[in-house]
Amino acid sequence: MTRLTADFWVHAYIARLRAYDIPVYVTAHGDDTSGAVLVKLNTLDGQAAAYQRSFDLMSGARKWDELARGPEADIDAAIARQRSFDPDLWVIEVEDRAGRHLLDQPGLAD
Repeated sequence: MTRLTADFWVHAYIARLRAYDIPVYVTAHGDDTSGAVLVKLNTLDGQAAAYQRSFDLMSGARKWDELARGPEADIDAAIARQRSFDPDLWVIEVEDRAGRHLLDQPGLAD
C-alpha cells in the first residue's frame, strides 16, 4: 500500500469526522509530506487524550497508540513538549463528549 502524505491523511480524517458531526480542528499544521500526526481527543469535561501513530512490531501494520491521558492541561503540555523537538508535527484536536475519535476505523492507520 502506498503511504499517504500527512496533508492528504489529515484532510481525509477531517472529512470522516465531519461526516459523523464530530468537531475537529487543526491546531498545528505540520509538514505536508512527511510530518507526523498527533490527535488530541478533548471530551469537553476537563479531560483529554493524545494519540500517535506507530507500527505493530508483530505485523508491521500501522496503528494508533495512546500517548497520554488525563487533565486537558497535562495533555496540552505533553503535546507542547512533542512540538518543541518536532516542528513538522501536525496536531489535530477532536472534540467529542462521547470520546469518539474514529481512529479505530478501517483506513485510518495508513
